[in-house]
Amino acid sequence: MTSISVDPSNDQLSRAADYRARGYWDDGFLTDYVDRWAEEDPDHPYLSDGTSRLSYGEFRQQARSLAASLRGLGVRPGDRVAVQLPNWNEYFLVYAACSSLAAVMIPVVGVYRESEVRYIVESSGAVGLVTPGAFRGFDHAAMAADVGRAVPSLAFRVVVRGEATQGAVSFADLVAAPVEDGWDPGRRASADDPHLILFSSGTEARPKACLHTWSTSSFLPKQAVAALGMGRDDVMFMPAPVTHALGMTLGVMAPTIAGAAVELIDVFEPTAALEQITRGGCTGTASPAPFIRLLLDAYDPAVHDMSRLRFWLSAGAPIPKTLVEEAAATIPGCRVVSAYGSSEVMMATVCRPGDSVDRVASSDGAPVDGVELRIVDQDENEAAVGVEGEIRYRGPGRILEYLGRPDLTAAALDADGWWRTGDLGRMDDEGYLRVTGRLKDIIIRGGFNISAREVEEALLEHPAVANVAVVGLPDERLGERACAVVVPRGDQRVTLAELRTFLADKRKIATWKVPERIEFVDGFPLTATGKVQKFALRDRYRGVADGGTS
Repeated sequence: MTSISVDPSNDQLSRAADYRARGYWDDGFLTDYVDRWAEEDPDHPYLSDGTSRLSYGEFRQQARSLAASLRGLGVRPGDRVAVQLPNWNEYFLVYAACSSLAAVMIPVVGVYRESEVRYIVESSGAVGLVTPGAFRGFDHAAMAADVGRAVPSLAFRVVVRGEATQGAVSFADLVAAPVEDGWDPGRRASADDPHLILFSSGTEARPKACLHTWSTSSFLPKQAVAALGMGRDDVMFMPAPVTHALGMTLGVMAPTIAGAAVELIDVFEPTAALEQITRGGCTGTASPAPFIRLLLDAYDPAVHDMSRLRFWLSAGAPIPKTLVEEAAATIPGCRVVSAYGSSEVMMATVCRPGDSVDRVASSDGAPVDGVELRIVDQDENEAAVGVEGEIRYRGPGRILEYLGRPDLTAAALDADGWWRTGDLGRMDDEGYLRVTGRLKDIIIRGGFNISAREVEEALLEHPAVANVAVVGLPDERLGERACAVVVPRGDQRVTLAELRTFLADKRKIATWKVPERIEFVDGFPLTATGKVQKFALRDRYRGVADGGTS
């Protein structure tokens, strides 16, 4: 397998000396933190996922065994390994093993199905794919086998918590393999080597591969550890998927850097989450905003103890002021803090625990130390305070490039080296950002991005659909839900249930991307150039009872 080649003159790497001089980057690495905490106190708790527990010492030993086994399967520096796992301890072990081998890990969102997984494996050149046997009623191992047959370059498949069949290997066997004392994993990775590929579900029909180094991906977690005062006594509760940028940043990297413990939950259920927070004595968490509402609704002070919870970081959608106020009243020692980020820049802004309720509810925070933001109008001029424009980013947390797409990388950079986020926002006179919209045509459902174009292209393959526009409509719990506005072919009609079955079973689109509402129209409102006026469709159906066929 050919390693990823990054031009040393890459604009982000060209600033490495400056970032190091200012203390934003250093030459440490993930495994250095694991080794440090395991040496200091091998019995200190590290991970619990409700099925098993691992101390730092146990984790290091198992990660070494797994790394030796992966090396035996042929993994070499620069190779890519795709990992689609729930919030389980095994995810951390694969990450640490890949890091020690200088391999590049590719987190794959758990709700992705064959169409998305195959694309990610094929386009990234992954040599390995790690999945559960089955999870939440879906046979991931069978899907992985189908992907393996379709992508000959995939050298091996690993099954976690399931039977290894059809040529796959068992994770349990890999991690149980003995490893010799003093085993050498080989070339140590540089902090500026390719380390992580996060696939962004932005506006493209296919997700973009965001290439991070350890330096770029760990910048924000290091800032978060300092800003939130995280240390060895902390216990991070992680309901957000660890394969998503938020979970990876705040659920995996930050606690490991701090030497803290992590309580993982693989399926978010409010009562179970509260019981785990109580049992684990959790001190912090991070999640999409809808999780806060669900947890507060299920909270019973006579049964649940959230007294140790100090902060709750939320990103992905605006947080209503009433929700921030209710959280502050219900959990007096805990502050909800809002943030803004993406797979490309990880996290750019955040509110601090000392910020007021009004500030948290009315903004997405201020830039973290080392990050520069500017708001640019349509003429590429800097917008005045309070005026909406595109958000541009420059700082240590930005990706190196879109892997395999130099055209997209070049298009995302302006003449002065600022990254075009594609998001709209305004900045107030104190430097706090408010994200107001998107240039990208995406729908944010429960903190996850849905490409309207991807769903539209799939729906157009249905024989009863002549044309379709997919728009996001407000939802109190999830932020937005997808609505398919359909122009039928002739007098044909299709039900929502039929469309959902077509997308899930025939086109193998992830369930969470499938529209949850359908409306029929004779035609679309169009611009002078023939483009669908989606804002008009959103305005038409916002607050209107579902008139579609179910």
